[in-house]
Amino acid sequence: MGLLRTIFIIVLVWYLFKVLGRIFAPILMRFAAKKAEQRFGDQFEQFRNQQQRTEPKKEGEVTIDKIPNRKASNKDVGDYVDFEEID
Repeated sequence: MGLLRTIFIIVLVWYLFKVLGRIFAPILMRFAAKKAEQRFGDQFEQFRNQQQRTEPKKEGEVTIDKIPNRKASNKDVGDYVDFEEID
């Protein structure tokens, strides 16, 4: 009797979860989409404000914001082996 009761409770919870999921899923998706839209809008506004604060550049002018770190190559890594294809 306990096994049938446990199976019945599991099936009941499963169907309850499916019904509630169908009801609340669209609401949750709308909320997530609205939050994502708000975040993208905020990032766009920050980018636009940053672009407006900087002085306009002449056409063709090149600026470097960050110089990449140059790493010295290690020549003692290993030997170069030339491979040939064998048919």
